[in-house]
Amino acid sequence: MSERENWRELRDRRMSEPGAAEAYEATRLAYELGVTVRGMREGRGWTQSDLARVAGMTQSAVARFEAGGTIPTLPVLKRLARALDADVEVRLTPRAPAA
Repeated sequence: MSERENWRELRDRRMSEPGAAEAYEATRLAYELGVTVRGMREGRGWTQSDLARVAGMTQSAVARFEAGGTIPTLPVLKRLARALDADVEVRLTPRAPAA
């Protein structure tokens, strides 16, 4: 069996564990938020230290956030949004009913 097949089996086994899909989704969202904040920061020509200072955070906290290494709280999102002159939107959208 190849390494690739072993990895797929391990991934499939782990994803079938209770809570794995939810954890994966939370990590995906954290990563996407980090990419968005980084893009906004870079668009302003700011360093991570610049954003950290304006948001009242540490540079390492901004770095972890941008890398998707933390699941952000709403207060952290608000601080970053305020620093970047942006709005935070949290919404629940109904899924389409199953056919």
